[in-house]
Amino acid sequence: MAPEGSAGTSLLLAQAGTPTQERAVGNQAGGRVAFFLHTSDFARTYERMRAGGVRFLEAPRTEPYGTVSVFADRYGNRWDLIEPRASPAGPARRVATRFPWRRLFGLR
Repeated sequence: MAPEGSAGTSLLLAQAGTPTQERAVGNQAGGRVAFFLHTSDFARTYERMRAGGVRFLEAPRTEPYGTVSVFADRYGNRWDLIEPRASPAGPARRVATRFPWRRLFGLR
């Protein structure tokens, strides 16, 4: 899976192949955030994801590094949706906003 038009960014999703792997689905990171989905427009992305059925585990918050909220995928894995704060060196790098998150989370 990759953002539309991406030449280098992608995410490989693999199915569990053994009973041990199946028991770990949704807990690969031991309850911690394992994945980070960057956006250049937090408010817009957050609202689109909520409207699409993504389950956020907390309200958005502002941290020194940017705006963030934790959400769960359909298997229980925790993700950070994050809009990085601009650094003194310049604005945050623009990130593709057409990531196929609906497919990733099994939403319509």
